[in-house]
Amino acid sequence: MPDSRDSRSSRFATSGPRRARTPKAQIGEVAYLEVVVVNDTGAFLDWGHPRDLLLPFGEQRFRPTPGKRVLVRIYEDQQGRPVASQKLDRFVQDAAKGLAPGDQVELVVADHTDLGVKAVVDHRFWGLLYRDDMTRPVRRGQRLTGFVKRVRDDGRLDLSLLPPGAARLDAVGERVLEALRKSGGYLPLADKSPAHEIKARLGVSKSAFKQAIGRLYKEQRITIEASGIRLVPGRE
Repeated sequence: MPDSRDSRSSRFATSGPRRARTPKAQIGEVAYLEVVVVNDTGAFLDWGHPRDLLLPFGEQRFRPTPGKRVLVRIYEDQQGRPVASQKLDRFVQDAAKGLAPGDQVELVVADHTDLGVKAVVDHRFWGLLYRDDMTRPVRRGQRLTGFVKRVRDDGRLDLSLLPPGAARLDAVGERVLEALRKSGGYLPLADKSPAHEIKARLGVSKSAFKQAIGRLYKEQRITIEASGIRLVPGRE
């Protein structure tokens, strides 16, 4: 029997009664949503509301495939009805306003680039998360908490997944301590370890690692050896 959703008779028809669900996105947000069905009206997306969300043909960048996900901005059309658009540049600005270095922001991962990851900041602005500032792998559409690392002269944002200043050292230091605990109190990483080994093991840059272990050493929580670092017994 054909799927009843294929027989929609209007742009905003539903596929029948549904149980209450938790909304996956709201108007004004950028979200990565699953394509439910594609028909002569357009594509319909599951956004966790009773009625599926229309992605009109004119707002598509490519022909969506049912079962796949698309990154869209949700807005209201001229009749006040919620619709989606894949043309994010119409809604997301290059130059940010009202943000400063150190501000905590919400990120939605958009595209991987040669430099790192392009992300939507607070559903309003574009920002760049450099590879050196990525503490873990991220995927398209993923929502993350991030921080403004720098506001460039042209208003564009450089981002980080770690907080600035002392809070950054606290976060990296806790990551080092957690890795030490899981490895029995010793890690074969030190000042002279290659940056790629530190990044692979801890997800942080070499400079952040060196600053963090220097602080932990001063606090007498670790000892630094020629080939690694070790927890100080009784300090945990």
